[in-house]
Amino acid sequence: MDKRSIILVVSVFLLIVVGMFVYAFLKSGEIAVPVVVTPVEEVVPYANITRIDAKHFYIDGVHTFAGQIELPTPCDLLEVESVVAESYPEQITLNFTVINNSEMCAQVITAQRFKVSATASAEAIVHATFMGRPVELNLIPAAAGETPEEFEVFIKG
Repeated sequence: MDKRSIILVVSVFLLIVVGMFVYAFLKSGEIAVPVVVTPVEEVVPYANITRIDAKHFYIDGVHTFAGQIELPTPCDLLEVESVVAESYPEQITLNFTVINNSEMCAQVITAQRFKVSATASAEAIVHATFMGRPVELNLIPAAAGETPEEFEVFIKG
């Protein structure tokens, strides 16, 4: 091989090596750019409801809870279910849910009343969830001689 072809081959080889380094440098600059990911806020329905106040009656082995919750529209219908876990002492969970099938409704804060009962011992521990998330339950003991029938639940009809 003559001198010219050797210089040509070495020059092409050096150009390929330099090209590889330039390409790697450019690609590392793309990777090093920090990507700012903004966290998506989870939309929690009825996020303002974090505490539920209820009057607590205990008569003949039956716990009765009665109270009201302020909901944002009159179309929101409150449902409550009591679940008793078999343990000692028993654990009562009050599961509150809201049903709203309307497409349009006036935004007027409306009190929705509830009354629910559960059979358990006097030492039972009571918890509450609202729309699947735990909330604080403020139980107000009933006065002497007061009965759950005195607490009226107004149902729209």
